[in-house]
Amino acid sequence: MAAESAAFTPLTLPVLPLDDEVVLPGMVVPLDLSDAEVRAAVEAAQAAARSEPGKPRVLLVPRIDGTHAATGVLGTVEQVGRLADGDPGALIRGRGRVRIGAGTTGPGAALWVEGTRVDETVPDPLPGQVAELVKEYKALATAWLRKRGAWQVVDRVQAIDDVSALADNSGYSPFLTTEQKVELLETTDPVARLKLATQQLRDHLAEQDVAETIAKDVQEGVDKQQREFLLRRQLEAVRKELREINGEQDGEESDDYRARVEAADLPEKVREAALKEVDKLERSSDQSPEGSWIRTWLDTVLEMPWSERTEDAYDIQGAQAVLDAEHAGLEDVKERITEYLAVRKRRGDRGLGVVGGRRGGAVLALVGPPGVGKTSLGESVAHAMGRKFVRVALGGVRDEAEIRGHRRTYVGALPGRIVRAIKEAGSMNPVVLLDEIDKVGSDFRGDPAAALLEVLDPAQNHTFRDHYLEVELDLSDVVFLATANVLEAIPEALLDRMELVRLDGYTEDEKVVIARDHLLPRQLERAGLDADEVTVDEGALRKLAGEYTREAGVRTLERSIARLLRKVAAQHELGERELPFTVTEGDLRGLIGRPHHVPESAQDPAERRTAVPGVATGLAVTGAGGDVLYVEASLADPETGAAGLTLTGQLGDVMKESAQIALSFLRSHGAELELPVGDLKDRGAHIHFPAGAVPKDGPSAGVTMTTALASLLSGRLVRTDVAMTGEVSLTGRVLPIGGVKQKLLAAHRAGVTTVIIPKRNEPDLDDVPAEVLDKLDVHAVTDVRQVLELALAPATNGAEREVPVAAMGVPPRLSALGEDATG
Repeated sequence: MAAESAAFTPLTLPVLPLDDEVVLPGMVVPLDLSDAEVRAAVEAAQAAARSEPGKPRVLLVPRIDGTHAATGVLGTVEQVGRLADGDPGALIRGRGRVRIGAGTTGPGAALWVEGTRVDETVPDPLPGQVAELVKEYKALATAWLRKRGAWQVVDRVQAIDDVSALADNSGYSPFLTTEQKVELLETTDPVARLKLATQQLRDHLAEQDVAETIAKDVQEGVDKQQREFLLRRQLEAVRKELREINGEQDGEESDDYRARVEAADLPEKVREAALKEVDKLERSSDQSPEGSWIRTWLDTVLEMPWSERTEDAYDIQGAQAVLDAEHAGLEDVKERITEYLAVRKRRGDRGLGVVGGRRGGAVLALVGPPGVGKTSLGESVAHAMGRKFVRVALGGVRDEAEIRGHRRTYVGALPGRIVRAIKEAGSMNPVVLLDEIDKVGSDFRGDPAAALLEVLDPAQNHTFRDHYLEVELDLSDVVFLATANVLEAIPEALLDRMELVRLDGYTEDEKVVIARDHLLPRQLERAGLDADEVTVDEGALRKLAGEYTREAGVRTLERSIARLLRKVAAQHELGERELPFTVTEGDLRGLIGRPHHVPESAQDPAERRTAVPGVATGLAVTGAGGDVLYVEASLADPETGAAGLTLTGQLGDVMKESAQIALSFLRSHGAELELPVGDLKDRGAHIHFPAGAVPKDGPSAGVTMTTALASLLSGRLVRTDVAMTGEVSLTGRVLPIGGVKQKLLAAHRAGVTTVIIPKRNEPDLDDVPAEVLDKLDVHAVTDVRQVLELALAPATNGAEREVPVAAMGVPPRLSALGEDATG
């Protein structure tokens, strides 16, 4: 390929600037002579041509943003005349490239420069690669021209064989920008210029194909939408005609969600989220599944009571009267609700209803055995406060989505139970009862208890976000009441967020009041009896509560009353009994059989469990409240039994360790207690806890096991009317335990009159009802020696003698129940 040659004679030419336009060699263009610079250049060329042969020559130079290109095109003025619009013009043909040099002088007002022609020759014949490039360019150009319908130009392009002329022919392409044409102009190598022109044409055809594909898809989509729109209009018209034929009225469609959202009283952020969903709904088609998801979500949001709140009843005395009328006892809960209402009233009076975005809600955990009224108490609290009440049953819930809701992308997605509770209540400040919160489980679907952490945290629940709604929901004004039977089953982090209120069970007097004022009227109605037809005197109710039932709550008592009334109703229908009828204590056995729970103190002395040495009465706390726990001890025959300790009764590890501690204490201190400890070394000891099917654990049976073993070794009986509880140490200290109130209530129900508790549990006696303490002789001790002195009966028939405190080696400070040294 030839390089640029300097053999050409230098040229002196007037400059004809082209603003934002490029003329390539071989192109013929008309120029408007009304432009001063164009006219000056043409006139200068004409003046110079008078002294030289040939046509006037000018230098066509592109000018972009005021800057001239370094390469121009030699042009000849073919003709001067009028353009189509009547303005003066000139027809100029591009002849070849000229490299612009220095400026010079010349006739006329035009700018004259010196230039050198550029050699653009290509060897003949063409190399194989160049020939293929020429063939490709002609094919691309032909394809583009045929799309535009320019068939007459196709033959002209096919007839061009010169590489340089073929490349410069692309200057006619309207899709090239000025920068692309300048690049073609300044590319002096013909082959490189043809490659550049081929690439530009190839890129344009690719863009054109994409544009045509998009246009085709858009047109098809528009045609489909138009067809669907037309068909739907026709369907609506057909339905309207059918309604008119059937005589039906045109019902107003409630699908105008935008109007409903704008008319609803929603919080600002909720309104923004709802309007965004409305925009999505309007853009989606009716067949899209997303449309149904959005409609369901909008319906849920619009049904939420965002601005609905009930006014609290600030009649504190009236609220307390409501609680007293509907529930007997339960003073702790009543006091807490009264305190909440009083503080709420004062906050409202001082304009502190909302502080830091949070309102004055409450989160209480009601923990107690079954049947004490935890669930019904929630409704009474709502009644006393004048709020709506809703109950959420959490028993057996294992899916976290039950609390926080499902993501909307799932089929059948629903909001969580908390949101559904607010929606059901129709108020943003209801009383929500989270029933059986200790029965919540966890598995591979998540931990619902962990999802409750935000719900029950007063510092966080004002911005609670449900996975389904995905908007903030203010729960800070809700009163949450959580009920549970077993405190240990509640996760510690969740329990820390709630205020704990214990319901330890009812006394016998409270049960009689509940049976008389609540249970009996309800069961009379269910049995179809009137209050004047059957009456139950207080003695019969007391015997039902004390001997026919033994429970912390009143469910079994209510079932006993129902059974009693059913028996009376059946006897009346059979003609065996006349009404009205008064049920007395003596009628119970004939109606519902013998009592099931006769106190040990009421049984024949020979039939009592403690009628033999080695049996002691303890106190325990179970899931059903407090209960008495008997401990039996025996020694194996030295000839048949191996030395050691055997434990039975399905005991836990802690209780087994307590038995080992009791045995070790007696072995090390038996001499000072005047006990035959040699038997413990040579003979195996066996401690058994009856009711072996019930699991048992805890340290509070330590003193009971020590007393049973001491009774066995000394041959002295344990007093029937004594029950005890407390942890024992290796040195004989009696350490504090829990559940004192429940245990004392159980002792009272079982007919026990004397109870032994640790000295450090004395403050817990303040929680025990006064009527129970009046009937119990409670001894607070610090040493197990004092327990033995109180619990063991005196020796009989001279077999054993009662050992005084001083003889047992008890230090003088212990005999006065002095300072506790449990550490």
